[in-house]
Amino acid sequence: MLRLPQFEYLAPKNIDDAIKFLSEHDDAMLVAGGTDLFPNMKRRQMEPRFVIGLNNLSELHGVKNANGHVVGAGTTLTQLSNHPTIQHDFPALTTAAGLVSTPQLRNAGTIGGNLCLDTRCNYYDQTFFWRKAIGYCMKKDGDICLVAPGGNRCWAISSTDCAPVVVALDARVRLVGPKGAREIPAADLYRDDGMDYLTKARDEILTEIILPPADGMKSAYLKLRRRGSFDFPILGVAAAVRVTPNGIVEHARIVLGAIASHPVEAVESEKILVGQKLTADVIDAAAEAAYKFAKPMDNADGAYAWRKKMVRVYVTRALEQIASQ
Repeated sequence: MLRLPQFEYLAPKNIDDAIKFLSEHDDAMLVAGGTDLFPNMKRRQMEPRFVIGLNNLSELHGVKNANGHVVGAGTTLTQLSNHPTIQHDFPALTTAAGLVSTPQLRNAGTIGGNLCLDTRCNYYDQTFFWRKAIGYCMKKDGDICLVAPGGNRCWAISSTDCAPVVVALDARVRLVGPKGAREIPAADLYRDDGMDYLTKARDEILTEIILPPADGMKSAYLKLRRRGSFDFPILGVAAAVRVTPNGIVEHARIVLGAIASHPVEAVESEKILVGQKLTADVIDAAAEAAYKFAKPMDNADGAYAWRKKMVRVYVTRALEQIASQ
């Protein structure tokens, strides 16, 4: 049985306390539901001396209406997936939240934790003894990326279900730190780097996800994985489209997950959609553009060539789902 390393648990009373703890301890990490951090700690991928618990901070919980919707980062995935207003206005987000892992872990895991999920790789997400046997990897204790040994970067992939959706919905996130609060587009939270994958500073806390007014936006999220539950995505497709009353697409976002170290926007597919009706030919062309653009790596479940082919299939299905709404 894998056991947690020793650590000291700190329980802040509010956000200011949590930021103070982060500032005082360079080797501290944040935890909410713990569904990502604690397994990583058991595998010795992360070994913080201090863990700062956010789960009891009431200001991080719930959904508020404020010219759109503001979702507290501590809202559990189950609460989010069952929220009737979010279900109505942003079905892709509730779908994504409801597809994360299992019911037990969705009851504990939070939307903020899912957005900040550690990047994953077949060579990284193993026990300490397994990783030691192969000489470790660049992401933890090693010198090279075993996915692309000739390169100089880590290719671990972003496997969060909710990140592609909030990017597709043009959401913003609120970060609070010792220098105050700032809001950035959700897309700007991510960096194309398997090791340093978040632009959030170490002493900042993600507190809110700010969704713009739906204003007729239709959205869908589809997830590819080996099993129908529990597994991380080996491909995620988030699509958000706004159509005029005469059927013309005036706004489109297609974002791919689990093919790179960050959520990837299929810009050429979006260009094909805007100004057109969602006909079968247009959908096929957009899906083909996404397929040509996608470059999954050989570091997740399934053959990467097959995962690339499924980009075409899943973009088609997502757009067909939106067209039928």
